[in-house]
Amino acid sequence: MKAVVIHQQHDLRIEERPVGEPGPGEVRIRLRAGGICGSDLHYYHHGGFGTVRIREPMILGHEASGEISAIGDGVPGLAVGQRIAINPSRPQGDCEFVREGQRQHAMDMRFNGSAMRFPHVQGLFREEIVIAAEQAVPVSADTPFAEAACCEPLAVCLHAVEQAGALVGKRVLVTGAGTIGCLTILAARLAGADEIIATDISDAALAIARAVGADKVFNVANDPQALAPYAHAKGQIHVAFECSGSGPVLASLLPLVRPRGTIVAVGIGNDVTLPIGTIVTKELVVRGSFRFDAEFALAARLISDRRIDVRPLLSAQIPMERAVEAFELASDRTRSTKVHLTFDGVSP
Repeated sequence: MKAVVIHQQHDLRIEERPVGEPGPGEVRIRLRAGGICGSDLHYYHHGGFGTVRIREPMILGHEASGEISAIGDGVPGLAVGQRIAINPSRPQGDCEFVREGQRQHAMDMRFNGSAMRFPHVQGLFREEIVIAAEQAVPVSADTPFAEAACCEPLAVCLHAVEQAGALVGKRVLVTGAGTIGCLTILAARLAGADEIIATDISDAALAIARAVGADKVFNVANDPQALAPYAHAKGQIHVAFECSGSGPVLASLLPLVRPRGTIVAVGIGNDVTLPIGTIVTKELVVRGSFRFDAEFALAARLISDRRIDVRPLLSAQIPMERAVEAFELASDRTRSTKVHLTFDGVSP
């Protein structure tokens, strides 16, 4: 069984890894598509991010879909040949956060393709994998594999939108029009946002933002003052989603958001000092949004039914044997939004 393994920065190899038979409560999945995420790119280009570093060879990937090839004992409701998306989040134990329904904050969390723990939690970019049955989330039989592999990033964005409260009739700003920004646009529209504005420094990214439903787009590299009119009369934005991971961009949102408005920080990036006086006097809500939980199953339903159409984000599907080529393409925001690896020579 072949897998895509990172050893250190710019050292990505296709290697053999064993796969066993599923035990009780487990299923074996034949992978068909795997989406390259920003964290995968950090491992590829930098050997990690922040204090999280590659300390042993690790299979990359946490966005993936495939079909069930074998089922262990005691697994109801699933069938061989069924198409599924893989939920990479595996909260363990019985800590207070799990008991309170905040499973994404479990004290003992295993997340596929993550070097936060040691030994690292191996990822999903491999031809076959045995997983817990609860990680196999069904999609419809006609859902393309590349679309199904978008369930994980969509779940992140559904969770972010949940943090903002009601969006019906609201003016929404999304800063950063990469995969997460564009999926946030789709999720915000589904939640009833009346007007959605998107910003980025790439015209190519903004074209995708427009394609998925942004009403207005601004290239803030070409026009740094493009959002200035939205600061009029204490601010014109009801909810802002910061998806670029830029601390200065987050700080720049405070004048734009109206009193009692909300800023949701989705992207993780550099730190920044915020003006506490503005937050207090405008009674702003500044919230973080981290991963997801129940939203994964919702993402699978929305993609299966095409109530959320992720096709405009899909840039390329490249066989896993050409993983380096795929990672280089995924690194170029002028040419790609979401690049998928394919497995077993099967097109997603």
